[in-house]
Amino acid sequence: MKESLMDILCDPLDKSDLELEVDERDGDEILEGRLVGTVTGEVYPIEDGIPNLLPPDMRDD
Repeated sequence: MKESLMDILCDPLDKSDLELEVDERDGDEILEGRLVGTVTGEVYPIEDGIPNLLPPDMRDD
């Protein structure tokens, strides 16, 4: 995912901001990491450059 997406992404649970934590990057593309809700503390993984913003109860573990 591109870091510029942070301007439009929000926590799907309460629409608050998300904080980006990057584990692996390729140029301006974020390949692995997580998005963390600044209010809820919920963690949304980024895997293979794709953020998973499904609510926790809808995700496959």
